[in-house]
Amino acid sequence: MAALRAFKSAESRGEQVPDIVCYEKQDDWGGQWNFTWRTGTDHYGEPVHSSMYRNLWSNGPKEALEFAEYTFDEHFGRPISSYPPREVLWDYIDGRATQSGVKDSVLFAHAVRWTEYDEATGTFTLTVDDLKNKRSLTEEFDEVIVATGHFAFPNVPDFDGIETFPGEVIHAHEFRGAERFAGQRLLLIGGSYSAEDIGIQSHKMGARQVTMSYRSAPQGFAWPDGVDEVPQVASFDGSTATFVDGTSREFDAVILCTGYLHHYPFLPHESQIDSPNNLYPEGLYRGVTWQKNPKIHYLGAQDQWFTFNMFDAQAWFVRDVILGRIELPDPQARQGEHRRLAGDL
Repeated sequence: MAALRAFKSAESRGEQVPDIVCYEKQDDWGGQWNFTWRTGTDHYGEPVHSSMYRNLWSNGPKEALEFAEYTFDEHFGRPISSYPPREVLWDYIDGRATQSGVKDSVLFAHAVRWTEYDEATGTFTLTVDDLKNKRSLTEEFDEVIVATGHFAFPNVPDFDGIETFPGEVIHAHEFRGAERFAGQRLLLIGGSYSAEDIGIQSHKMGARQVTMSYRSAPQGFAWPDGVDEVPQVASFDGSTATFVDGTSREFDAVILCTGYLHHYPFLPHESQIDSPNNLYPEGLYRGVTWQKNPKIHYLGAQDQWFTFNMFDAQAWFVRDVILGRIELPDPQARQGEHRRLAGDL
């Protein structure tokens, strides 16, 4: 949505922009904010993209997320609270993008299957499935922007003995509501946003006990009674989890809040990011342009906090590279800058 709007902005000022096609495998845009009750696979048999759950509220204030030229007050016609629920945020994102008139550039229910680059012609051939009409097509492009994010494919670690656990084990990606855990002893493995948010929501919805297991350090908040933190899980034996400090507890359900993987099955391996979730993924110049082939650009591939404005800044940069406003340094200079910036962090 940010990329489409960036090009539309240039076009509205009279600049020549390339023909743009956006392939979106969901039936509507919004990415993670496009909530679905489904988990696993969608109605087309495709992996469900969204990790959104029913009662999610923003964990960042809207004042830090707000688009510079399109305010929440303008969109809703009145002031709203600083921490809106997911429906409000989706409506805001949708309204801003719809206002710019870019939805006609999106082919919904189109899943990209493969991307092939021809060095001789400098072009990409994309193989795409039209999911609604059940047909495949190929199209040729000069540049590719990968705007799928990287919070859709769960990281599922293994734990000794977890196969003996008799209760439910899910990843946070599959979590849709905390009501189901009322009266249960819940273990959340992970020490970041998802564990905190799902843990507190489960406590509010009546979980008997909420335990969060951290790997590096506790979050250290003033938890309410019935919520606490323990060190990393060492092993499972049936319903009993033993932690690295030697203590153990029994649980009824486990939620893995263990993050996500960079996963781009529509790209050959030599064009895929292989990086942890960090600020400067290896292989990307300025965090967006692929070093090995600067005709490939990634948006939203790094660790994220104030996401909306970051997406815009990245989209403007990529647009200006494609339009020739920004001349990229040579490969060695690009790599040197990446090393310097990543090292500084």
